[in-house]
Amino acid sequence: MKIHLRKKKLKSGKTSLYIEYYKGHKSTSEGKIKHIRDFEYLELYLITDPKTASEKKKNKEQLELAEQIFAIRKAEIYQGKYKMQNNHIGKTTVLDFYEAKKEERYQNKGNYDNWDAAQKHLENYCSPHITFNDVDIDFIKGFKKYLYTIAVTKSKTNLSQNTKHTYFNKFKAAMRAAFEEGYLKENLIIRIKGFAMGESKREYLTSDELKKLSKTKCKYEVLKRAFLFSALTGIRWSDTHKLIWSEVRDEGIDNSGNEIFRIVFKQKKTEGMEYLYISQQARELLGERLEPTDRVFTNLRYSAHMNLQLLRWCLYAGISKHITFHSARHTNAVLLLENGADIYTDSKRLGHKDIRTTEIYAKIIDKKMKEAANLVPTLELDVL
Repeated sequence: MKIHLRKKKLKSGKTSLYIEYYKGHKSTSEGKIKHIRDFEYLELYLITDPKTASEKKKNKEQLELAEQIFAIRKAEIYQGKYKMQNNHIGKTTVLDFYEAKKEERYQNKGNYDNWDAAQKHLENYCSPHITFNDVDIDFIKGFKKYLYTIAVTKSKTNLSQNTKHTYFNKFKAAMRAAFEEGYLKENLIIRIKGFAMGESKREYLTSDELKKLSKTKCKYEVLKRAFLFSALTGIRWSDTHKLIWSEVRDEGIDNSGNEIFRIVFKQKKTEGMEYLYISQQARELLGERLEPTDRVFTNLRYSAHMNLQLLRWCLYAGISKHITFHSARHTNAVLLLENGADIYTDSKRLGHKDIRTTEIYAKIIDKKMKEAANLVPTLELDVL
């Protein structure tokens, strides 16, 4: 939040003094930028063109008083850290504040979609008239209970453990920011334990299953090529979908006589630049080079119909697992570890910011190793 002392000329000939609280901006549905501001009118006025010494003295007194109030208000913005609630901004509604924090994520590319999804549940739980003056420990506990017992998905099923964990974390982040910015006199959120992160099942294909899939006809050739390319490289659906030919680099021959291929692209999810070497087999899946701005996977679309065709393709190949396009990324992660890649290399190739995200695949490999210990049958051995 930014705070300014402003002046505004009135038709009466006087100049009004007021304080502007700038809370950032958001994008409207029409794609326009809307600035979020609150105003506090001080009922203090300056004579616009003072002529006499008396008028100049009056202006000086009014301006000094306005500046004193402004200094107090500015200090109040930072009083949250001292557990002193700003009574003025405490009247801000919880939903308005959450909306502003969410839009900050949109501008900074910070997990906006999860903030937006969590907001829909917060709106179901929280009255639009609830302000920070109404927020207490029971309010925060109540939202956690709502997520646990009442909240449902669009298909009317209970939220998964990880979804509850994610949504409550966004709410916690908003409440923490409210305390830091002086909307709350106490950091209440530290007194509430969040949802534990569940370990989700990551469906993937074995190397034999991937071979079977490659030999099975798919209704949409572009879907088949894109899925296999993701399985060989690990890149996400969003990045596969938007890949254009200028991002595909054929870099010649190395000292060993091997052709070098690389894709250079900006990850849609993280906004990070990736410089990913790919195999010759992966490059062959891309086909012949077209114009630099052309999509590599022409007519590849995300839809319920495409998802259904992906499942059917797997079933025709004799694979009964519930495979989604993201399963190709999981497949790549497991194949890398199975074939000798270390966890750090795996993490870098997948574009993970936190290596803990990659460690789940190491657990999959570890589990398979444990299962392999019992593959050798019990033999009748004479050890004496």
